[in-house]
Amino acid sequence: MLKKNAKTIQPIHHLLSERWSCRSFNPDKIVSKEHIIALCEAARWAPSCFGDEPWRMIIFDKHSNIDAYNNALNILGEWNQQWVKNAQVIIAVLADTEFRKNSEPNRWGNYDTGAAAMSICIQAVALGMAAHQCGGFDQDKLKSEFQIPDKFVPLSMIAIGYQDYPDKLNKDLFDREIADRTRRNLGDNFFDSCWENPIISEDKNDL
Repeated sequence: MLKKNAKTIQPIHHLLSERWSCRSFNPDKIVSKEHIIALCEAARWAPSCFGDEPWRMIIFDKHSNIDAYNNALNILGEWNQQWVKNAQVIIAVLADTEFRKNSEPNRWGNYDTGAAAMSICIQAVALGMAAHQCGGFDQDKLKSEFQIPDKFVPLSMIAIGYQDYPDKLNKDLFDREIADRTRRNLGDNFFDSCWENPIISEDKNDL
């Protein structure tokens, strides 16, 4: 299978460096219920403001409920549908906009839910799988199709499964799949002591 480890200035944990958003999923390799629960547990133990756990996630497992899975698949944009259809699991990720304890606005809800989603992505790598988060979906359709209360905001849909060979994709997707992973220079986003003072200067191998 295709590996695209991150190129870093300093070594990082292999689960982080190995994680990338593939689009080629094996349509025949089922994700076990045990692994699905492990993904949920990884998200469950993410940090959150006041321990509020604002994330809500709907798990769509192709193997156990194909009708619900297809309904979720159809909520994605056509571009995403053409490759997500081979993933075994789709997870809809939503955040509560209010604190559970007092119904006051929770401005950290999206931030905390993002941490829970990242936990899922890392756990997927640990289990030998891949996860690809998608922003291209119909939020209103998701909420109406699955009777989601107004105070919850949809943030992403995560495709999860086992990686397949990239040559099974069409040419456009194949080209994206094999392209090198890139990031901005470290000093573009990370500052030392004050705004826009790069943590590492450009002349020191700032990848």
